Amino acid sequence: MHGDTKPSLPVLACCAVDITNTVLKQNRRVLLHGPPGVGKSTLAAQLAHELYKTGQSCYCLCADPGSPAFGLPGAVSLGRWQADGWQMGSYEATCSLDAGRFRLPLVLAVRRLMQSSSLDNEVLLIDTPGVVRGVAGSELLQGLFEAVAADTVLALTVADRAPSLLDELRTLTTQLYVVHASTAAKRPGKRSRARQRTQLWDNSLKNGIEHTLDLNQLNIIGMPPPLGEVSAWAGRQIALLYRNQTQVMAEVRRLQGNQLTVRLPYLPQVFDGLLLRDAQRSINGLMETAVPFAAEPLEYQSPSDTAGSTVQDGGLRVMGRIGPVDFCLVNGILGDPLLHVRLLQQKRSLLFDLGEGVRLPARIAHQVTDVFISHAHIDHIGGFMMLLRSRIGPFPLCRLYGPPGLAQHIEGFLQGILWDRVAERAPCFEVGELHADHLLRFRLQAGRGAPVPLGEVKLKAGVILQDAGFRIRAQRLDHHTPVLAYAFEPTMEINIRKDYLQARGLKPGPWLATLKNHLLAENDTAIITLPDGTVARVADVAADLTLIKPGKKLVYATDLADTPDNRQHLQALAQYAHTFLCEARFMEANAGQAAQTGHLTTRACGEIAMAAKVSRLIPFHFSQRYADKLQEAYDEIHAACSRVAMPPSMAS
Repeated sequence: MHGDTKPSLPVLACCAVDITNTVLKQNRRVLLHGPPGVGKSTLAAQLAHELYKTGQSCYCLCADPGSPAFGLPGAVSLGRWQADGWQMGSYEATCSLDAGRFRLPLVLAVRRLMQSSSLDNEVLLIDTPGVVRGVAGSELLQGLFEAVAADTVLALTVADRAPSLLDELRTLTTQLYVVHASTAAKRPGKRSRARQRTQLWDNSLKNGIEHTLDLNQLNIIGMPPPLGEVSAWAGRQIALLYRNQTQVMAEVRRLQGNQLTVRLPYLPQVFDGLLLRDAQRSINGLMETAVPFAAEPLEYQSPSDTAGSTVQDGGLRVMGRIGPVDFCLVNGILGDPLLHVRLLQQKRSLLFDLGEGVRLPARIAHQVTDVFISHAHIDHIGGFMMLLRSRIGPFPLCRLYGPPGLAQHIEGFLQGILWDRVAERAPCFEVGELHADHLLRFRLQAGRGAPVPLGEVKLKAGVILQDAGFRIRAQRLDHHTPVLAYAFEPTMEINIRKDYLQARGLKPGPWLATLKNHLLAENDTAIITLPDGTVARVADVAADLTLIKPGKKLVYATDLADTPDNRQHLQALAQYAHTFLCEARFMEANAGQAAQTGHLTTRACGEIAMAAKVSRLIPFHFSQRYADKLQEAYDEIHAACSRVAMPPSMAS
């Protein structure tokens, strides 16, 4: 084996005077490379100051959108040293703080910034992000070096360590210097970096204006949230573009329909595009990385709270989470439909359909408060006996919802059993039947005779249950018999920005609860009294003081014919849903049987999901005949809908 014949590299102390005399006399474009916390930004400022003292100008391209020394977060900025600091001249937006994840957009932004600037005879320092590991670090280093046409690299590192990505650095240039970081260099903490970049961002908007944009007139690029999830847009950082060049950056205030209200330093004369990625003001008022809207756990396995005997031919169970809610297809994708929704913060469960199969543990069944039945075919209500037996005892009544005739079906179950031993411990139910625009309610208790009518409840927009933290909306569909599809719609989470409270000198108190209640009730024009005695409209106060986290909708639909009316109604119910559980009973080869029995095919399932612009489709209720053909079934769905959640073993 041959020994290492690579030439040794010149090593410099972290001294601005020495580096200026050694490096900057001959080199004009110097890239500062190294991990976070080695003092790249500090050294760049010291070098610029040394040049300034000799009458030379110096520019810096800050290429770290997450921790910029100057300029704007979520952007690459070009500045010139002026006496005691950098003066920003121009910038290009990335709308992300994550240089490693969005390294190609970052390199392209740097290239556009260089192309629009005249720096041929000027000293340019390039302050790079601290992404120095793996493929991301290697690609970013090479991309930035070429984009700025650097001729020299200062590789900063602690004294006892070799520079990061040393082999890559050697291939880029022979003008490579190792700089031992100052012992005083220290990486700021995460919160400190967040506060620093937020201060830069707030300063850029301090004297700004609000303007409303028509999204129909703009080309939207990047990673926008669904338009239907209006609260996911609040606080997002955006850039207005013209021919892919940044004109100005702004912060989203609110979205109403296709009208986007933003705060920006000024309104550019012309723009034709809007860039949005994942930079967003968090609930604590800091500029941070937004949580992806569709990112929630999903697994194909047995959930812990329904563990027990497996269902014969039930197929894989689907278990997932949406915010504070866990859900599970208890009997699997082939078994009788039974969706268990667990409200984690309330120790409470909801059931959608009652297909027979896995028996829910008693501790779960006892905490079921509401059951939503699609229709009374045996594979959707046959598991009622399991629920019925679990309710014997001193439990509160359980509410059941479904299409017309449900109370009669439940009465039939109760009448078929002798209840002479339970007395006051007999199960008690309240049944709500959806009739057009109203709910007919009945009370039934085992061993107490016929249902007792409780009257009629008028409904608004199909909402059959409005509860603390969520509502359930129902939509009537056709299966050659009436069936109901359901949407679980969590209410929005309203967060108060403490930084704005402090800035305006407003003390927390009951008035904040009043503000939240008005917002939840959509009373934007209501007037509230502030702690200082002044009054204001809810909408005006909320615009500055609140950040709203979106509720993620879950929709459950099964057993419906593929008709134009069904598609129209279901697509409206599922529009912009986060998770859409939809039957895919038959494959395309059996489309005739699907039509005859009033079911959806795999293709229809996928097409409805795409038309509704859902974030995640979970197909279920496959016919048992496809137990050995599930790969083909999922492939047919995927051909129509790229958002289908495929089991890992079937994903291509």
